[in-house]
Amino acid sequence: MSYTTLVDVATLQAHIDDPSWLIVDVRHQLADTGYGERAYAEGHIPGATFLHCDRDLSGAMNGVNGRHPLPDPARLAQRLGDIGVGPTVQVVVYDDAQGMIAGRLWWLLRWLGHARVALLDGGLSAWQAAGGAMTDLLPSPVPRVFVPLMQNPPVAVDDLLERIDTPHMLLVDARAADRFRGENETIDPVGGHIPGALNRFFKNNLLPDGRFKPAAELRAEWLALLAGMPSDEVIHQCGSGVSACLNMLAMEVAGLPGSRLYAGSWSEWCADPGRPTVRRDAA
Repeated sequence: MSYTTLVDVATLQAHIDDPSWLIVDVRHQLADTGYGERAYAEGHIPGATFLHCDRDLSGAMNGVNGRHPLPDPARLAQRLGDIGVGPTVQVVVYDDAQGMIAGRLWWLLRWLGHARVALLDGGLSAWQAAGGAMTDLLPSPVPRVFVPLMQNPPVAVDDLLERIDTPHMLLVDARAADRFRGENETIDPVGGHIPGALNRFFKNNLLPDGRFKPAAELRAEWLALLAGMPSDEVIHQCGSGVSACLNMLAMEVAGLPGSRLYAGSWSEWCADPGRPTVRRDAA
């Protein structure tokens, strides 16, 4: 059996020594980019390998392509193969940020054509709450050949511009409501949102303990937001194409597949002053 959205703690514990399973720790903090490596060194789920959000899950910034541009697919495929990802490997990814970073790797693997990837539901806190073991021992990866088979391409900024005034797109912004309104913007140089976007904070997909809401509840909430729009006409964005992936995952859990990611997101969009923006006080 393969898992393509979520894996619970009990299932991961049952496969902790399974050589066909690979665990990846992607803990990260935007304000302290060395945090994840330090936390991983202090303790992680046994067998887990660490990947860095900036170095491994993102490409180089050039000032106009957002804060977390997509990595080069061939380079990412090589890195994934080096840590042991192969076509039959079940990948489980976790963080301690309610899935905000883990969702990025989930999407990246699917982008490269690897469907056998799932988030640890509830993340590291759920693992520890269940008495899951922690270790500071480093794993010994078995390298595999990972050949990318590109799927579900991201939406480019020019494509978004062409569709922004048409009825053939629903843009969903995963940032917190205050940043969506243009308030309390401390990360990007411009506050506000892309015209026509709706706001669905990525944490709204979760229960208070950090696990995902039941699929039926998610489906009802997302169908209300979509208001008849087909799921394959939905485009997700956030600040830099990271937390938006959790909204996409939530739609998959809800049985609403086919949505896409605008990876550049707000940080790319607002880098060009010629692109239209909306603030609450500009209504």
